Amino acid sequence: MTSAFDPVRMADSTLSNRIVLAPMTRSRAGEGGIPTPLVAEYYTQRASAGLIVTEGVQPSAVGQGYPFTPGLHDAEQVAAWRGVTDSVHAAGGRIFAQLMHSGRIGHPSLLPDGLVPVAPSAVAPAGQVFTGEGMKDFVTPHELTADEVRSTIADYAEAARNAIAAGFDGVELHGANGYLIHQFLAPGSNLRTDEWGGPVENRIRFAVEVVEAVAAAVGAERTALRVSPGNPYNDIAEPDPRPVYEALVKEIDGLGLAYLHVMEHGPEVRETTLALRKQFSGLLVLNPATEGPTDHRALALIEDGTADLVAFGALFLANPDLPARLRTEGPYNTPDVSTFFGGDARGYTDYPAL
Repeated sequence: MTSAFDPVRMADSTLSNRIVLAPMTRSRAGEGGIPTPLVAEYYTQRASAGLIVTEGVQPSAVGQGYPFTPGLHDAEQVAAWRGVTDSVHAAGGRIFAQLMHSGRIGHPSLLPDGLVPVAPSAVAPAGQVFTGEGMKDFVTPHELTADEVRSTIADYAEAARNAIAAGFDGVELHGANGYLIHQFLAPGSNLRTDEWGGPVENRIRFAVEVVEAVAAAVGAERTALRVSPGNPYNDIAEPDPRPVYEALVKEIDGLGLAYLHVMEHGPEVRETTLALRKQFSGLLVLNPATEGPTDHRALALIEDGTADLVAFGALFLANPDLPARLRTEGPYNTPDVSTFFGGDARGYTDYPAL
């Protein structure tokens, strides 16, 4: 029987275990989206994970959706990320950069040079976003033209090249949680009538083309995709998600990707997870829906074959040595969400080890 502590081959390397640090927004980059030494310390502390997936990293300036998030679209950012990846590798870890274009989730005050958020369609999401000036209502985004769609796809590919130049082992494309790729997939945020909108085969096209472009740029074995079928976060409406994601996985399955990462948002979506697991021939990473922080009980999902690897979020923030704690079934430090963002780094680096 396969266990969470067995090695697994991925992206031209062998992961020491099947425990993944899930990508989580940290908002601790410096000016210009440059990761700081604190970022290197944070990821290096968690290098005992089989795989680290970084916080969302914008592939272009207009892709930024929150304050102080890092980028991979200029030379200074690439150089700073090299310090992070070198440190993680020296500690024995493996690390993928998550490329996250926020699309309509953001605000002009977060963007340079008069830019505004962009999206598949000019549909403003309900709600507000945190900015350097406090909470602000979402704005109506600029609808991408066909040429701009193609340019955005090229931005992903270039950011992936930058990630490899910065020393990352691969990239995960963020197609979940209501950000740009998800916005193209969902009928409520994608009202286009061209080749990227309308029926399922058109709404999956952007996601497929991004995956193909990145795989061509850095190798399919260094490319992964994260999805969250039916997740309503960021005002996404997907009334019948399963056919969409089955069609998407069918299109990308033959590429030989590093993995498919499924994020569940409730126990009722497990049926869809199992369908995608059956359909996808590569490794499946699962960020499972659980009551409270995901803990050692989720490792049974590897043992019963539901997933090849399991991703942990909040519990990994409070327990940098989480793989060791999972092996002994605790004890666990309790996550203190109030410390996870902003200037206080206690939720970042200062929890006690076993």
